[in-house]
Amino acid sequence: MTSFRPAPGWLADAVFYQIYPQSFADGNGDGIGDFDGIAEHLDHLEWLGVTAVWLNPCFASPFRDAGYDVCDYLSVAPRYGSDDDLAKLVDLARRRRIRVLLDLVAGHTSDEHPWFRAALEDPDDHRYIWAPEGRPEGFVASPGPRPGAYLPNFFDSQPALNFGYAREDPAQPWRQPPDAEGPRANREALRLVMDHWLRLGLAGFRVDMAASLVKDDPGRAETARIWTGLRHWLDDAHPDAVMLSEWGDPEVSVPAGFHTDFFLQFGGETNGLPLRSLWSNGTGTVDETWDPLDCFFDAGGAGSPRPFVEAWHRASTALGDRGFISLPTSNHDFSRLNCGPRSAEQLPAAFAFQLTWPTLPAIYYGDEIGMRHLDGLPDKEGSVLGPRYNRAGSRTPMQWDDSPNAGFSTAPAERLYLPVDPSPDRPTVAAQRADEGSLLHLVRRLLALRARTPELGAHGSVDVLNAGHPFVYVRGGRFLVVVNPGREGASCPFDDTRAVREHEVSGVRADGATITARGFGYGIFELDG
Repeated sequence: MTSFRPAPGWLADAVFYQIYPQSFADGNGDGIGDFDGIAEHLDHLEWLGVTAVWLNPCFASPFRDAGYDVCDYLSVAPRYGSDDDLAKLVDLARRRRIRVLLDLVAGHTSDEHPWFRAALEDPDDHRYIWAPEGRPEGFVASPGPRPGAYLPNFFDSQPALNFGYAREDPAQPWRQPPDAEGPRANREALRLVMDHWLRLGLAGFRVDMAASLVKDDPGRAETARIWTGLRHWLDDAHPDAVMLSEWGDPEVSVPAGFHTDFFLQFGGETNGLPLRSLWSNGTGTVDETWDPLDCFFDAGGAGSPRPFVEAWHRASTALGDRGFISLPTSNHDFSRLNCGPRSAEQLPAAFAFQLTWPTLPAIYYGDEIGMRHLDGLPDKEGSVLGPRYNRAGSRTPMQWDDSPNAGFSTAPAERLYLPVDPSPDRPTVAAQRADEGSLLHLVRRLLALRARTPELGAHGSVDVLNAGHPFVYVRGGRFLVVVNPGREGASCPFDDTRAVREHEVSGVRADGATITARGFGYGIFELDG
């Protein structure tokens, strides 16, 4: 078992907030969000209780995949501002005790990256995976003078960087071992990119497609070795920095060296079932390969928390104290909480659960006010992945107030990165700040309760008393949490004679013998005595 330096102390209490930079706030009026826009709204994040922000890719890019096609890892995209603007944002956030992490696209570049342009001219360049003749299945024909074809990592415009193959085959000479010259050069380049940004004050990285490095890699063992080496380097060179993985399998990624992995809509042996079993209601972003399921947070009451609880228990047992699991409300590739038939009145119970379970919470921008997932949008920078999978619906502009464009931008509406929710009753930060009964205030109170209550944090114990409707568990031996995501009332036995003190309660009663919860009810109680 590989031993790493313990995670930085700040991570255990982290509240992550994901910002899709082109949609958060536009500071210069061109219709696209930018660093200055984010900086202008740091007070919102501080007020809410956020401690760490991760930004979707903001490196130079032709934006065929919304920035996940990088053409220069050491420069920011001009549409977001300058390197100085990013440095200013990091400094302003630090003054508010908020750390900023970048999104590192490790497994591929844009086909406009100078590395790829050079590889097109040089058959002896092994930075990418090239078949010297023909076009094997899954490869893309060379667009330049170099013969043969290259392997893409996602879209055709995203050639896979060569980190080697775990299994070689003399009939396929492009299957180089992970210790070949090209893979070694790419590992060194990763370290140099990370070092560059960490020295400028960034707090770490969320790593895109972290499991994709070494190809034909059973159990991801060789890919894990790469991240293990980078973690050892990080522990020595930047011990206060962290790596978060887009892997979706904490039992593999955290022992490999990541400080945290997310439960995602994909990943692991069940292809993302833990997260989808909570939130995925068959609307918004739907992968046709997903097995149909009744998610737990659905008004019909047919779902169960068991798939999530069992997966969390397996992962947390495997991890021990070596790292963390993060539970997001959503992300830029997945439906928002407020999606399809799920209405605003169902969201408080979802947050009561997410912010009291022993994981690191990650809030996707706008979910704290219940922004809607918008269907029917056009393909934007590669957002469409399938007939029912358009990621643009989760990437619409943040809704700040009731001014034009919901306060996102002063640009004409037709110039916005994506349309704003046109509904007259769309939620906004300003309206919910003025209403102490709003979802926004509830999220803030829950985060404050979590911050001052170690038992509700990532390391506190959890005992599930009822894995149904209502979902009932006790944190740290003395905080009772009750969540009923269904529209129908529900009850269960409760054999505890301790006095019950309310913290955040809506429609739940615990009387020492029975817990009763109305539809969409939730409650957080302290058991005294």
